[in-house]
Amino acid sequence: MVNGILHRVRTGVQWRDLPERYGPWKTVYERHRRWSADGTWERLLQQVQAQADAAGGDRLGRLGRLHLDPCPPACGRRAEGSAARRVKRGGRDGTPERKTMGETVRPPGGGGAGGEALGRSRGGFTTKIHLSADERCRVLSLLLTAGQRADCLQFEPVMERIRVPRLGPGRLRTTPDSVSADKAYSNRRTRRYLRRRGICHVIPEKSDQAVNRVRRGRSGGRPPSFDKERYKKRNTVERAINKLKNYRAVSTRYDKRAYVYLGTVTVAATIIWLRT
Repeated sequence: MVNGILHRVRTGVQWRDLPERYGPWKTVYERHRRWSADGTWERLLQQVQAQADAAGGDRLGRLGRLHLDPCPPACGRRAEGSAARRVKRGGRDGTPERKTMGETVRPPGGGGAGGEALGRSRGGFTTKIHLSADERCRVLSLLLTAGQRADCLQFEPVMERIRVPRLGPGRLRTTPDSVSADKAYSNRRTRRYLRRRGICHVIPEKSDQAVNRVRRGRSGGRPPSFDKERYKKRNTVERAINKLKNYRAVSTRYDKRAYVYLGTVTVAATIIWLRT
């Protein structure tokens, strides 16, 4: 069944068209859906990250240099077929609810106000993947939002999702040595958040922000520090996106539910970690 899931993530084939050697297609789909809902794929990714962290020793530092990208338009995934239909059932944000021991449980997946992380853009219904990657183009954290959602508001949620466990005793690794991001994250809130956590950052300043700062004189403050050489290495996150887009089920969203699609992207990220 796991091989069937990997085959579908790689090829993007419809579940009904899975080869017979993987068993009943419905069984394979239900296993993928359940593991996406209860966070099994996310925990597997964290375990792979923990093993890579332990094998790397002190070379990773706290988490090494981290690179973020809001992913428009490089990773704005268009929804096809039934995935683009409006969700009429489920919770207030469109995510399906299920009952467990008398308690209502809503699977993770970033539905939000966009409803199943689907939003209108020039290309139709799209889903935006926000991610962070290390220097070896491996995904550390993932977040889904609707295609029209602002990128700057997702910086802190993406950072908070970085949780690399240790194989032995010790706290989770959550703080990188440095962060590189593009102009979409150039705002006071983001820089204040990084300073509060003691994280060095390389984020270029927007032209309108620079003009306003100069116009205000002394009250505008000093310009933020910017290292051009370090910023050149931000292309690693672009290469990480390209690696994800090699998987057909990630490049085009076929999953109707956001938490199922998030599980699909997590599976692809796990395969990339295992291969590197």
